[in-house]
Amino acid sequence: MSLSFETKPTLVAYVTCGDPDLETAREIVLAAIEAGAGVIELGVPFSDPVADGPVIQRASERALRQGTTLEKVLKLAGEIRRCSQVGMIAFSYLNPILKFGLKNFCDAGEEAGLDGALVTDLPVEEADGYLQEMRSRRLSTVFLAAPTSTDHRLRSIAKSSSGFVYAVSRTGVTGAKEALPEDLPALIRSARRATDLPIAVGFGISQPGHVTVLGGLADAAVIGSALVAEIEEAAGGVQSREGITAAAKALHARIRGLKQAAQHGLSRREVAP
Repeated sequence: MSLSFETKPTLVAYVTCGDPDLETAREIVLAAIEAGAGVIELGVPFSDPVADGPVIQRASERALRQGTTLEKVLKLAGEIRRCSQVGMIAFSYLNPILKFGLKNFCDAGEEAGLDGALVTDLPVEEADGYLQEMRSRRLSTVFLAAPTSTDHRLRSIAKSSSGFVYAVSRTGVTGAKEALPEDLPALIRSARRATDLPIAVGFGISQPGHVTVLGGLADAAVIGSALVAEIEEAAGGVQSREGITAAAKALHARIRGLKQAAQHGLSRREVAP
């Protein structure tokens, strides 16, 4: 198990665990892996997801109604790890981790086979205790770099990060968009100057064309809201075998299409003069 970005851009698939239930989450994660996702982000539902747009907010609400907790997400991670050695991180807000206990979280994450975590609302300036606990278990610590991040802050983010750096493509909340921001290349160049770690780009990545473009800029493309929306539509929020199968098939098809776009972009670069 490791975070690998040999194919550029590697597809990073985000799934809100527990939406519409944990059994479905397991099936759709395995479908995403089979379709070509190189890293999985296991989203921990939270009641106040301030960085997320309406699609993931609704997914979190559905998951919380099912009684999904951080502890159950970590148990799910262990089940997935027994089936696959793909890269896998927990994607959480800080509050569920503090409620569970930081040491307990790191112990359980290591035991489950996680490669690391991204804590959305934990700034590097307040992360000393978190970094110490995670590093003692060789778990990667992924931090967010925003378009508004200064060069000084990017260096701080790079110093605290391991595994990869997550570059937020635009300010605001998560959600699929039609076009990539014009200033995204500048952000990636600034991050490259600050770190040798792989750079993954997320927030608004939803279309094959986005993935093709990112292949020439970044190491990975994070697909979140677009996948969660596929699950929402296919499963219809219903706990049933039909809903699970439909959600898994829809996610598989979306990832497969994005994977083909990534491969197409790679082929074009390989034959370019």
